[in-house]
Amino acid sequence: MLALVSLMISYVLMGIGAFCSVVGAIGMIRFPNYFVRLHASTVSVIGGGFTTLLGLAFYSAAVVTDVGLKYLLSSGAIIVAIFLFITSPVSTHAAARASHKFGIPVEPKVCDKLEEAGGVK
Repeated sequence: MLALVSLMISYVLMGIGAFCSVVGAIGMIRFPNYFVRLHASTVSVIGGGFTTLLGLAFYSAAVVTDVGLKYLLSSGAIIVAIFLFITSPVSTHAAARASHKFGIPVEPKVCDKLEEAGGVK
């Protein structure tokens, strides 16, 4: 019974991950400027990669029969998911800040709080 619940959770998480990857890919095509496309790529990495890896951890816990291999696969997927969860927003923020400092245009511009505050220092 526990294996069936774990299997269902894994399918749901992998489905959410696939959906987020598709939405992020569409956003990369449709969004108007570089900075908003950075947001779409982060959605794709966090929503697509993180949830899919968590789904893989649940799947390996439900399907794999060898205990050592089960824990190796599950813990490896969780460690990589946590690494993605921590590093992806930080790297996106660093890329956006460097691009703004370098002078990449923000068009069409609705508001630019960094410019209003006197620029990036």
